[in-house]
Order: sequence, then structure tokens, then C-alpha cells
Amino acid sequence: MGAQASKEETQYVHQEKQTDMSRLSEQLGQLNLTPEEFNARFPATLSADSLEKYSKKFSQDPKNALARNAVFGSDPTSVLLNPKEALKDQHVFNVKLNLEGSATNQRSSGRCWIFAGTNVMRLAVINKYKLNDDFELSQSYLFFYDKLEKANWFLENMIDLAQKDIDDRIVQYLLTDPVSDGGQYDMLVNVVEKYGVVPKAAFPETYSSSNSRRLNWLVTVKLREFAAQIRKSVEQGVSLQAVRFLKEKMLEDIYRILVISLGEPPSQFDWETTDKNGKYIGIHHLTPKKFFREVVSYPISETLSLINDPRNPINALYTVDRLGNVVGGKPIRYVNTTSDVQKQLAVNVLKSGNPVWFGCDVGQFSNNKIGAMDTKIYDYGLAFNVEFNLTKEERLLYKESLMTHAMVFTGVHLDKDGRPVRWRVENSWGAETTGDKGFWVMSDDWFSSFVYQIVLEKGDIPKKLVALLDTKPTVLPAYDPMGALACPH
Repeated sequence: MGAQASKEETQYVHQEKQTDMSRLSEQLGQLNLTPEEFNARFPATLSADSLEKYSKKFSQDPKNALARNAVFGSDPTSVLLNPKEALKDQHVFNVKLNLEGSATNQRSSGRCWIFAGTNVMRLAVINKYKLNDDFELSQSYLFFYDKLEKANWFLENMIDLAQKDIDDRIVQYLLTDPVSDGGQYDMLVNVVEKYGVVPKAAFPETYSSSNSRRLNWLVTVKLREFAAQIRKSVEQGVSLQAVRFLKEKMLEDIYRILVISLGEPPSQFDWETTDKNGKYIGIHHLTPKKFFREVVSYPISETLSLINDPRNPINALYTVDRLGNVVGGKPIRYVNTTSDVQKQLAVNVLKSGNPVWFGCDVGQFSNNKIGAMDTKIYDYGLAFNVEFNLTKEERLLYKESLMTHAMVFTGVHLDKDGRPVRWRVENSWGAETTGDKGFWVMSDDWFSSFVYQIVLEKGDIPKKLVALLDTKPTVLPAYDPMGALACPH
């Protein structure tokens, strides 16, 4: 079944679980065993008798053998695809943006949050200058500065935590992946506000931007080495000023690695292109910040993240400890609300002709070939005779789900009563092999189950939710799943 979408559904799920436990307790009582007899019949160890019982029960149902023969040599998802449900995942929508850019491709990198952000911002440029829909802003440019800022962020944290035990949970967590490709939306805001943006032609892709694994390894090894040096310096009583002076030398090394791998970002450039009719467009002597301010003109600083985290009270402000990239930049802030509120606001924005950035757990019940995310797309019960009954809250608590990917809503299909049925999604996995030329379809139940965050302009959000930005946020731990888009997972 899908994950929790309402209070009523949560109560129903828990009632079902209580009923199951009641039945088990009743069956146990009917056995009327003494503690010694129970331990002998149901030992803590996995016994030979238990294995024999499992095998016998498996053999009693011929369907198990059929399922084994079908699944044994195949990818289970190719065997268990539910065609009846898949047919419902049509790429047809009665609310759809008039203007969509063509699907982009992050390739072998974790830059989805940057791609989703630039996919939202570029639409203003395409529309303003009547460009072809393949126009892109440079994701690599933002990637460069995000990496450099994350390196500085990590080293500052290592200075701050230098007197903590090396086995401290937070220290070890931060050491896991200091310059992860991932990021949260407010981290995108920080980089854009500080460095601006450039068109892709001014800072194109390189091998390392599209295949970031080796670059990440190289930077991570050096940062861990630097962390060791910082801790030893503090232990020896070196002053904070001296440690910061040492950090400056460290970042010089990281900058050199990034320039060699990604190129050196331009401080000034000329933008020359043609519109869809072949008319020349030339704007000269631009800086990245001027290009963002005068050409892109997207109000990125006037946006707000709305999360759906059923573990915590709604209508409240949250942040994540030690999560960020730009020291001194905007802190990560989320307003918690219901999935229904997220949906209604997203529908309103799509109707107004604007896209919606969102974060989700993309690997759950998704099919690359069809380009569909649907909680019923695979019939696991038919083959394995199991059901998945965790609520959305329990998935988060028991590490079954977390945010893993950012994409963009560009459409929605509404029923006759105005309720969403399915959503159109712009992905960043290329146009050649998935979905409708790189666009996916999401069932509304999948939204309820696995969408955790949407980002909207403040003017599109009720004032009472925006006002929560002026309250003191609850601080979630550094390893909380609400920060997972920016962290190792």
C-alpha cells in the first residue's frame, strides 16, 4: 500500500497492525505452552526444524515455484511490472506549461538539485529571448563553486569540532562525504546569490563534471588529510589565527584541483546566441551576477521550501544541524506542512504557468523505461506474497526512505473535481532512453508517499506559512533524512 497521506489513513494502518498482533496473541494463547516448552519449540536460534518447516510450506503452494522460475534469472521489476497500472501512467495532462525546456542530462554525477534549479530558472530566459528549448544555464559553473564552498564549510566544521573525539558521531558523519555532489535548495540559493550564473556556452561540461566520482575522491582524500592536520594543530595548542592561515593554503590546493578538472569560471563574458528564428542576440561585458540579475531575473531569494515530514509537528520551522555550503550564507530552512497542502499549492503554481522544484525518493517503485513513478507499478505481492505496510513516518524513522533526487513539476492531470491524478515531471537523466523524451509521469499516490519537499515563491504560499520564517527553527540532527539530498546515502 502507499505511505501515509492523512491522519485517517495512519489510524487505519495502526488499527490493522494492532489487529494482526491481537490474532498472533490469540494463537499463542491457544498453544498453552509453558515457558520451557515455548523456548524449546520456538528457540532464539534458527533451527533445522524451522528451515524444514519453511521449505515444506514453500513447496505446498505451486505458485511459489512459478514465481521462482520467473524471477530467478531475471530482473524482478521486468517480471513484476503491472501492465494494468502502467497503462494508467499516460503522459497526458490537462494542466501543462506552455513552455518547457528539453530534458537535460546530469550523466554520472549527483547534481540533480542544480539541474532542477537551473531548469526552473532557464525558462525565464527562453521565454524572454524566444530561444530554442535546448538552451541551458551552466550547471558546471555552480558545481565548481559549490565544491569550493563545501570544502571551506567542511574545514570550518573541522576547526569547530577539533576538540571533539575523533569517534564522535557528528565528526564521523561529516568525514563520510565532505563534498558530496548533492545539495539542498537553500544551498543553491547561496551559490547563485554569491556567484551568479552563466549560460552553458560560457562554462561547458567537462569529463569530471559529468563523471564526478574521481574528482570527488581526490578532493575528499585531501580534505580528510587537512582535517587530520587541523586536529593535530589544535591539539598542539596552535592559535585559531594560525589554523585559519593554514586553511587558506589548503583551499588553494582544492581550487587548483577544481580548475584543472572543471576549468576556471569566467569573471566576465559575452553572451552570443540566436533565437528560434535565427535572429542574432549579443550582450557583452557581462559578469555572472549581472547575467543573473538582468538576463535571468529569477527571484531565487524570495522562495521557500515546504516539506512534508510526518514525524514532526506541521506549521513549524525546521533546519538541519551543520548542513550547508556557504559559510555566512542563508541557513537551510523548511516549513513543515501536509502533503495535501503541498499538492494544492503546486497545482496553483502550475496553473499560473510556472514550474515547481521538488525533492523525493526517486528509487521507490519507479520504472526507467516507462518513465513512471507509481506505488502500484510492480506487483510484488503476486510473486513474493508480501505487502509493504510502513507509513511515510515509519519509512523515515526506520531508514527505508529519504530524499534522494530533485526534479521539476511541469504539469498535472486533474479529475472532474479538480483533484490531482498524475503529475508531469521534468527529469535530468537525458531525453533518449526514459519516459516521454526525458519527462516522467508520477501517480498522485506516489506523491503522497515519496515527495518530501517542494519549493515555491513566497507570493504563492499562504502568509501564515511564510510568517513561520520569523520563528525559531527546530534543529534536526546532521544525519536527519530531511537533509539527505545534500548528504551521502
